[in-house]
Amino acid sequence: MGRKRTPGLYKRHGMWHIDKQIGGRRVCQSTGTDKLEEAERFVARLIEDRRQASVFGVRPIRTFEQAAAKFVLENQHKRSLQSDIGRLKGLMPWIGEQRLDRLHMGVLQPWMEHRKSEGVSAGTINHGLKVVRRILNLAATEWVDEYGMTWLIAAPKIRLLPDKEKRQPHPLIWEEQERLFKELPKHLAQMALFAVNAGCRDGEVYKLRWEWEVRVPELDTSVFIIPGCYVKNGDDRLVVLNAIAKSVIEGLRGEDPINVFTYQRKPVTRMLNKGWLRARRAAQLPQVRVHDLKHTFGRRLRAAGVSFEDRQDLLGHRSGRITTHYSAAELSRLIEAANSVCERDHRRPELVVLKRLAVS
Repeated sequence: MGRKRTPGLYKRHGMWHIDKQIGGRRVCQSTGTDKLEEAERFVARLIEDRRQASVFGVRPIRTFEQAAAKFVLENQHKRSLQSDIGRLKGLMPWIGEQRLDRLHMGVLQPWMEHRKSEGVSAGTINHGLKVVRRILNLAATEWVDEYGMTWLIAAPKIRLLPDKEKRQPHPLIWEEQERLFKELPKHLAQMALFAVNAGCRDGEVYKLRWEWEVRVPELDTSVFIIPGCYVKNGDDRLVVLNAIAKSVIEGLRGEDPINVFTYQRKPVTRMLNKGWLRARRAAQLPQVRVHDLKHTFGRRLRAAGVSFEDRQDLLGHRSGRITTHYSAAELSRLIEAANSVCERDHRRPELVVLKRLAVS
């Protein structure tokens, strides 16, 4: 007759899991092993850890996997959560079972070297390190258990890799804009022309909907208010239309009842596609990204002398102001500022990129 196993252990997908009341709390987690003896030792250690915590105030041992699960559970509202989950899945085989209080840069080094061997950029590795750093900081400062103790005494220093390959913004000069836009397919050229005159991100452009348009009868124009769930910083985004952006919108009115920008009567799913890549090669601008259209708008506003506060509002940057509540006079000022970059004006200072002059 076989011996009786520890109550609260059951096998799922070949691994032993715990579902048991320990110290007055229900514990449901994997033991990380397919061997019963190891699983039972794991349970015994948990029971002793809880006893040490409740009687002697000893901080319980927790793994990075437990901390990662708590992070995911508490951040269901985060728009980039799926990206974080993808990074955590890549980290689990390397540090998932590592004790939280013994996690540091040395432990992360094998994972970093592995990612480098796969040809992954420093920037991509840094994204993973940032998630680890965030979890450790939360464990040391905000996560308090039932014993009144944080999960960690102090968070270790997680240093990011120097990213020497990070691409710098490339605001377009007028000649470059003309060359690029001439090579773009018609629907992309319309979107690019709108983006460079409205300061929108690519997602804000291709997802733009007619229902977000708000008429401003006092100024005989309209604006768009993009809901925060479609905006990177989570705030509702006011999009002011200068003369060119307005002409793009009017030219598309009536083509589709829902989406402003379409291709062959279907919604556009991205601007950085084969058409964009072909166009920038043909224009001999291989380094130009879609996001550089927003940078171009911002740089031209600054060159035209537009104030910092108005640039923030026009670019949709987060500020202390409620950027969707304006009087007609305030909107008029923003429209005038946006119109200052409509076309090349030899009376205003030309946008000059000094770095490019240095290498020419």
